Amino acid sequence: MAPDADIDFGEREDLQRLIDLVRPALESDTAGKAGVTGVLGFFERFGRQVIGIADDAYQMLVFTGQLIVALGRTLGDPRRLRMTPLVAFMQDAGINGLPIVFIMTFFIGAVIALVGTNLLTTLGVEVFTIQLVGVAILREFGVVITAILLSGRSASSFAAQIGSMRMNQETDAMQVMGVDRFDALVIPRILAALLMMPLMTFCADIGGLAGGLLVSWVTIDISPVFFIQRTLETVDIKHFWIGMCKAPFLALIIAAAGCRHGLMVGGDVQSLGQNVTSAVVQSIFMVIMFDAIFAVIFMALDL
Repeated sequence: MAPDADIDFGEREDLQRLIDLVRPALESDTAGKAGVTGVLGFFERFGRQVIGIADDAYQMLVFTGQLIVALGRTLGDPRRLRMTPLVAFMQDAGINGLPIVFIMTFFIGAVIALVGTNLLTTLGVEVFTIQLVGVAILREFGVVITAILLSGRSASSFAAQIGSMRMNQETDAMQVMGVDRFDALVIPRILAALLMMPLMTFCADIGGLAGGLLVSWVTIDISPVFFIQRTLETVDIKHFWIGMCKAPFLALIIAAAGCRHGLMVGGDVQSLGQNVTSAVVQSIFMVIMFDAIFAVIFMALDL
C-alpha cells in the first residue's frame, strides 16, 4: 500500500484514526544513509543539530497550541475534567513534596542568614540580616527552589508515566478508541501542578524564614519575636506577592515539559530515558531563564 494513498472508510472513524496512527511509520525512510566523515561530516552533524533544535521548537509550539485548545475545552465544559487523576496528581506532585520543600528552603534560609551575618557584622549592621533573609526568600529563593524540586520530582514523573504508556501502546489504543490524550493524560497533570505550586511556594517561604530565624538567634542573638516583628515592619508584602505570582507560570512550564517529553517517547527504553532526562533538564533551564526574565520585568516596573 502506498503511504500517501487515500483510503475512504465511510463512517468508520476508528479505522481512519488507526490509519492516521500508522501512516508515519509507512512514510519513514528505513534505507539509512552512510555517515560522512572529516570536515564535511562535522558540518553535516552541526546542520542536523540546528535542524533538530528548530524542529524541537516547532514541536513545542504545536504542543502549546494543543494544550491551549484542551484547556479551553475543559474550561468550557468542566465535565470533561477527570477528578480522580487530578486529586491523585495533586497529592503526588504537591502534598508528598511539602516536607522536602520545607527542609530544603530551611537550609537555604539558614545559609543566607549565615553569610549575611558574617558580612554585615563587619559593618556593624548585622540587624539587616533579617531584611536580607526576608527579601531573598520571599522574592526569589522560595519559588525558585520549589520550582527546581518540582522539576526533579514531577517533570520526570510525568514524563516516565506517560512514556511508559507510550511504550506499552496504551496511548495508541486511546487514540484508536477516540479518547483525547490531552484530556486524559495532560490536563489533570497541568492543573495539579498549577494548583499545588502556590501552596508549595508558601511552605518554602515559611521554611526559609524559619531557617534564617534560627541562625540569627544562634549567631547574633536576635530573638524570634524581634525577628518576626522586624520582618513584618521592614520587608514589604510586595516581595511575597512577586514570588507567588511567578509560581503558577513556572508550574505550567514544568508540567508541560514533562508531559510533552512523555508523549515523545518511542518504543524502547533508551527513548524513555532520554526523554525523562530531557524533561528535567529543559524544565530547570526554563525555570532559571524565566525567573531572570521576571527579574528584569519587575526591575523595569520598579517593583
